[in-house]
Amino acid sequence: MFESLKKKFSRTSDKLEEELIEEAQEENNLEEESGKKFSFFSFGKNDNKEEEDSKSDIAEIPQEVESISDEADTSDDEDSEDKKEKSGFWSFGKKSGDDKKEEPPEESAEEPKKSHFWSKNKEEDSSEVEDDDSDDETQEKKSHFWSRSNDEDSEEDEEDEPGGMFSFITAKTISEKHLEDILWELEMGLLEGDVAMEVASAVVDSVKDDLVGRKIKRSNDITEYTYNALRNAVAEIIDIPGKSMTEMIEAKKAQGEPLVVMFVGINGTGKTTTIGKLANYYLKKGYTPVIAAADTFRAGAIEQVNYHADNVGVKLIKHQKGSDPAAVAFDAVEHAKAQGKELVLIDTAGRMQTNTNLMDEMKKIKRVAKPDLVVFVGDALTGNDATQQASKFNEAIDIDGVILTKADADSKGGASLSIGYVIKKPILFLGMGQGYDDIREYDADWMLNQLFSESGEEVTVDEV
Repeated sequence: MFESLKKKFSRTSDKLEEELIEEAQEENNLEEESGKKFSFFSFGKNDNKEEEDSKSDIAEIPQEVESISDEADTSDDEDSEDKKEKSGFWSFGKKSGDDKKEEPPEESAEEPKKSHFWSKNKEEDSSEVEDDDSDDETQEKKSHFWSRSNDEDSEEDEEDEPGGMFSFITAKTISEKHLEDILWELEMGLLEGDVAMEVASAVVDSVKDDLVGRKIKRSNDITEYTYNALRNAVAEIIDIPGKSMTEMIEAKKAQGEPLVVMFVGINGTGKTTTIGKLANYYLKKGYTPVIAAADTFRAGAIEQVNYHADNVGVKLIKHQKGSDPAAVAFDAVEHAKAQGKELVLIDTAGRMQTNTNLMDEMKKIKRVAKPDLVVFVGDALTGNDATQQASKFNEAIDIDGVILTKADADSKGGASLSIGYVIKKPILFLGMGQGYDDIREYDADWMLNQLFSESGEEVTVDEV
């Protein structure tokens, strides 16, 4: 999920790292450091796992150094023990990065201090290490200081990369100058991902406030600080407080009343199917729902909702086609009260937010049925359009929450990131597939983990 946003977040970190390292290089304020460069998403993983990996890497290095020292019979006796260890580390980094090649021992031990792989202009240094390198590999080394793949969209994400660690002799401080172009690119990327303008601006401002003034000692610090700044910004955006539907059912049940939920939205968003999913969801939780077929305008609408009601095994209240939808909703509420059922799900006709007559009819249903919740059902794949539609419905009828369908197929994530923040109403459920069981209650922590997991890695959370 949300692959587009993940790439934009990672690219923001990469760009800031490039900016600071290039500036430090010009200032002669850069030096190699033993250690591993962590990928952007590695900071979202278990800290203990990172510590174990770090310890295992440190333990492996002396063995590699020892084997290289045994093989390097032609090395000078004057070489200090210090020099051997540094030489062995960088040989280790190259071997782990390219399994097909085996560097001669003489090259791995020769002039380690002079062979800085970010030096673009020292031809005498580069000629000593390019005997077996192809032209493509040489260009790749010149393009990025840490030899990152040139393909930004590559799906081969590593938890960490051997070598490529830098430290600054004098700590660098992140300034607005460093962030100006980077944050502009982030904002444009968010807008391209169908994130609403005010949400994109809020994210950028939060990241700026978090990063400006940060003192950086190592290149890994840049990645970690950027990761945390982006994660904190998004966490504030997606966490809209509100009660869950399950909590509201329990509260109404304690009063001896059913929870009445009215569903609104435009045609084709999956509103009727979502009602079938919710009926199934709450049946499995031990509640007894009833569905009201209050879409009496559209041909086949009653048959469609009847199909879902039969499949999940719940009662459907319906009238003839063309009858008053408010009367259908009223009858369903009375039936639930009489039979002691805990949940009424009212299906209404899909309508565009610009259709005044149908919007007025929707207001009438609300007056008659007196729903406890008015829920807007939007299609996550429509991105910013879903956010604009929700805003219009909210202005017309004052919705209480949102359900987003097709969230599992949403690579951009614009609607999921924007809709709750823009209308200041919580997302209640996410549709995650075509089956009746493919729906989940919205959880901001789960959403955050999806946005900041590695590409292709689905973070699952057990249902409560």
